Amino acid sequence: MTTLDAGISRTVDLDGPTHYLDFGGPEGAPLLVAVHGLSGAAWNWLALAPLLRDHVRVMAIDLAGHGLTPAAGRSTSVGANRRLLDRFIESVAGEPVVLVGNSMGGMISVLEAAAAPERVRGAVLVDPALPRPPFSRIDARVALQFAVMALPLVGEAAYTRRRHRGDIDHQIRQGLKMCTVDLARVPAHVIEAGVQVVRQRRGRDFPPSDVIAAGRSVVQRVSNAARLHRAMASIQAPVLILHGERDRLVPVRAARQAAKTFPHWRLEVADDVGHVPMLEAADWSATHILDWLANDTKLLS
Repeated sequence: MTTLDAGISRTVDLDGPTHYLDFGGPEGAPLLVAVHGLSGAAWNWLALAPLLRDHVRVMAIDLAGHGLTPAAGRSTSVGANRRLLDRFIESVAGEPVVLVGNSMGGMISVLEAAAAPERVRGAVLVDPALPRPPFSRIDARVALQFAVMALPLVGEAAYTRRRHRGDIDHQIRQGLKMCTVDLARVPAHVIEAGVQVVRQRRGRDFPPSDVIAAGRSVVQRVSNAARLHRAMASIQAPVLILHGERDRLVPVRAARQAAKTFPHWRLEVADDVGHVPMLEAADWSATHILDWLANDTKLLS
């Protein structure tokens, strides 16, 4: 893997150090800013970004408390990280962008597109954290994890215990197993990049409470379905939803419901794929993103 495939690591001061990967791309091409999910980081886009870079420019941010961006006194809530993303677009991108957000990052992309339409040319929502339709089945293991996370002190203790259980490679693989149907589809160099990031986080100011606070904020936002739907309804830019048909964290029914409510949005479902199609089905994801950019947004000729 070349350095460019891995992205150029940069840090900018946005009321605290904010890390991102710059994958480059053709001068003057549309700029995509990728936004990871809960407990994720910019490395989550390493399989997808090189497949897009011949056509568009790509950057991937580490949100506060995630990856190599410490909270540094900043909140790690959904709202605070939406504002951090807004500052990143203004100060680093310097132009309107296409947001590509996974899970929590999809929710944050929805909120940013609604709050700052002048900054968002389009939004690709990859298995976004959206309200569950009534009677949706909840995976028992996922439900247990979020229940534990919701408990004061218990969530932090459980997160700390998991972080010190087994080696880092094992931890990364266990997390990805929850998000995928077949972990073998995730490129080995991507997993290794995740391992390296976790190693860099150790011994630095990344307390478990940062991720726990972000997770609780996601649950609060999802629970307020009416507010989130208002944000979705106010989006002016074109929207593409990519969703894994076998997602255990956000049921595909949520994506289908969103596409039914907003028929001008485009929905593509990946068969036999889980919560992170940009990792598990990178070629499929890239094909649909580039087609949407060319035909729905007209940003590519």
